[in-house]
Amino acid sequence: MVLKLVTLVLFLSLFVCTEIRANQGQNLSKEKFLNLAFPSPQSSTSQYKLETLWLTKGIKQEAENILGHPFNMLRIRYWTLGNRTAWIMDEIGKVKPITTGVIIENQAIQSVHILAFRESRGWEVKYPFFTEQFIRATLDNNNKLDKQIDGITGATLSVRAVKKIARLALFFHTITRDGSL
Repeated sequence: MVLKLVTLVLFLSLFVCTEIRANQGQNLSKEKFLNLAFPSPQSSTSQYKLETLWLTKGIKQEAENILGHPFNMLRIRYWTLGNRTAWIMDEIGKVKPITTGVIIENQAIQSVHILAFRESRGWEVKYPFFTEQFIRATLDNNNKLDKQIDGITGATLSVRAVKKIARLALFFHTITRDGSL
């Protein structure tokens, strides 16, 4: 009886560790994300471009307001083609960064993708049932999302991190399109 119990505990421990490992790490490469953002038909000659947004004091201050913590970067790299931009940024969930890709066109989110998830909890944010909530979201006058994004029980910090990155990407997209601030 004790041997069966020990075996069951070891099996369950192995299963849990395997499940945690399976939900960590890279989910989507940068190249695959950019192919989603800018699908190019064989006959198309247009190519997306890598651009740089230099962060002025005003832009940096608003980025810090959105994130709720200091933003210690001088520039942000992004990709663009026409009125579409693609952003890849990191934000800490609980203790580790979540790498998120956001595709924006005409001031609205087209899609959100989790490129790498490194936390031990909250990995549900990488699934479509969560990320699809961001589609067509825009910013209001206070740089908040104009859509309600439902949380996930047990993934509160991961949800917050993805929401912050979505807001930040929309803000940066707006800056690159109208040059305000």
